[in-house]
Amino acid sequence: MQLNTSAQDQSPLIFLPSSVPTPVKPCLTPMRTAISLLRSLSTIHHPHRRTLSLFTIIRPLHPPRLPLFHTRSGDQSSVSNFVEQLAGEEEIWDFDKDNQSFNFDACFGPNVDDSKSLKSSPSVDVKELDEMPEQWRRSKLAWLCKELPSHKPATLVRILNAQRKWVSQDDMTYVAVHCMRIRENETGFRVYKWMMQQHWFRFDFSLATKLADLMGKERKYLKCREIFDEIINHGLIPTEYTFHILIISYLSSSNRGCLDEACVIYNRMIQLGGYSPRLSLHNSLFKAILTAPQDSSKRYLNQAEFIFHQMVTSGYKTHKDIYSGLIWLHSYQDKIDKERIASLRAEMHLSGIEENKEVLVSVLRACSKEGNIEEAEKTWKKLHDLNHSIPSQAFVYKMEVYAKNGEYLRSLDVFKSIQERLGSVSTSAFHKIIEVLCKAQAAELAESVMKDFVGSGKKPLMPSFIELMDMYFTLGMHDKLENTFFWSLENCRPNRTIYNIYLKSLVHIGYLERAEEILSQMQSLEDVGVDSKSCNTILRGYLDGREYMKAEKIYAIINEKKYHIEPDLIENLERVLSSNEEVKNSTTQKLSKEQREALVGLFLGGVKIESDEKRKKHMLVFKFNENSVVHKVLKRLICNEYNEWLDLGSEKNDQITTIPHSYFGFYADQFWPQGQPVIPKLIHRWLSPRVLAYWYMYGGYITSSGDILLKIRGSEDGVNRIVKALQKKSLTCKVKRKGGFFWIGLLGSNSVWFWKLVDPYIVGALRDHLNPERLSSDLKEESQTINFDRSDSDYSEDDAS
Repeated sequence: MQLNTSAQDQSPLIFLPSSVPTPVKPCLTPMRTAISLLRSLSTIHHPHRRTLSLFTIIRPLHPPRLPLFHTRSGDQSSVSNFVEQLAGEEEIWDFDKDNQSFNFDACFGPNVDDSKSLKSSPSVDVKELDEMPEQWRRSKLAWLCKELPSHKPATLVRILNAQRKWVSQDDMTYVAVHCMRIRENETGFRVYKWMMQQHWFRFDFSLATKLADLMGKERKYLKCREIFDEIINHGLIPTEYTFHILIISYLSSSNRGCLDEACVIYNRMIQLGGYSPRLSLHNSLFKAILTAPQDSSKRYLNQAEFIFHQMVTSGYKTHKDIYSGLIWLHSYQDKIDKERIASLRAEMHLSGIEENKEVLVSVLRACSKEGNIEEAEKTWKKLHDLNHSIPSQAFVYKMEVYAKNGEYLRSLDVFKSIQERLGSVSTSAFHKIIEVLCKAQAAELAESVMKDFVGSGKKPLMPSFIELMDMYFTLGMHDKLENTFFWSLENCRPNRTIYNIYLKSLVHIGYLERAEEILSQMQSLEDVGVDSKSCNTILRGYLDGREYMKAEKIYAIINEKKYHIEPDLIENLERVLSSNEEVKNSTTQKLSKEQREALVGLFLGGVKIESDEKRKKHMLVFKFNENSVVHKVLKRLICNEYNEWLDLGSEKNDQITTIPHSYFGFYADQFWPQGQPVIPKLIHRWLSPRVLAYWYMYGGYITSSGDILLKIRGSEDGVNRIVKALQKKSLTCKVKRKGGFFWIGLLGSNSVWFWKLVDPYIVGALRDHLNPERLSSDLKEESQTINFDRSDSDYSEDDAS
């Protein structure tokens, strides 16, 4: 029996990431499964069929080259990480927000016909069922083909384990091929993975390639990549079709890290495989780069240039949006390559491609960074002659060009013309003109424009308030600064930067009592808090005012929090400390009751503990989702609450760690005794409302229907203890298992009662995001696969991809 592909399968269509259809798994009823099985048993007998794997299509192994882009092994988890906290967004001060995404021409897209010349997967030679020597073997194989597709992964593995004594590679190859023929590709993949673990397994290039291609077609990029890597690990090169379908599979997903992986595979396809990608693949990857979210696309400039180079050297006709997109990427770089932009514009001219609005705006953006007035005015005239509406961002760039050359009044004239031409002024235009006027120290003009900005109702206002207060401080206008501070509080949420500027002003003019009140107010506000800058400011005031006892107290806080002391304060501070013999150098570190309860909740939510070889010192590892506002707020809270325990030198965007300390030995023994997470036997005694609140904030989320789900790793017994403890609090819950995690679901009215229990301990800034009665979050990808309707408890295994 040969597993061949149809003509349609041999021509993989290239879908753009935004339009990739989600593959629908066919629903196989028992009757349909039986019919499919009978069809497989009734195939024509081929007595001379050989059972050799096809290695004839394998290309000679080329010397490996380093790819242009390489992701760390840790980045793979970012691709497969499907659990993310979802909540409202913080204010993002992005002056280029109006023009972040590149607008493609409607006719730009992949050429589907280019992919038809790709060779599909090689056929797989496998023995027919009636070629098997024994009747009992044929019967058992037929039974496996019928049973396996209907079972969950854990049950499937148990069934296969029970057949170890008699099955061979030919037997399991037949089962895997049969599953692929009836479109049960997921079952075929699991059978293949089970085969790989057996002592008799021999790598079959044809079977692996066919299975990888089917996984890629279904957009299961992790499974496709797993087999892809296995092929390379055996010293072989995947087919061009496998490279192609894996890249498209990555591009079909919006998960973080998938675009990076697509670029890596694309580079390896050229450098390792020696293949020449089709035009459709070039276009798809290039478009994915330019449509990457927010500001992340500009870091792919080298990759975009590489794609452009491959298109040119392959003889493909370059679409106008490729040129426009490259210029767009260059204009967003911190350092502008003027020669390259000029070269691309010249190539467009030679190709007969007219410069469109996107190109001219990109050139204007580059001019604004260079301060090139002459080129900016030429570009502005061309933009005006297009007879299209000029985008508001172009006005901002023109304002910036004049500001770079010290002509702030001309920038103001451009700003005034926006209302006349566009009818309304954008937020970025307000930000830019206020920034320009403040740098020029035109206080009256800046304040007048700020009043118009506040009156317009546009947001965010905070960046402009900061610009105003910085200008007033520089000019010594402290009364104006104080008025602006209170004005900002009326229109914006409290902000640490605003408070720090006001605190600095109070210290500068010697109002130490008022400065102490503001510092105390900052400490009491969860959204603000104090930092190194705040403490250094008040320390400077105490030292200048000869308040040495207060200076010693604030120094103790700085020492406890491990803040950096500004160099110009050190000499004066040392003199004060040396004159007082009662200064305490350090204090014994202990956690408060509130800190201990919060830690228990964080451990349940997924915080790790790393221990040294002798398990004498232990380090806590807090990992955060950078895209989650809930985690951003929680990270800031943890930094404030546990600052004296944190290793600030190892802080990353998505992770913070504590210093190694023996104090954490108790938690290591309870939650990570053997380097793996467990649920303590006494957990039912520790589930206070604060513990549940921190567990919810760190490892839980809310569904669109208002249900609350808590994620946890551990044993069934531990989860049962938690469930019973929640029941004693009149909270009924259901449990599902997915992969190595359990999900505890508080459904319906139970989610409301749970919220009332934890509400007093939820961070104030997160109450609206996590309240089930005020839904502001979206469902996460994983949550859509968790269904609590079938039973109260289901501990069956499932995979996480």
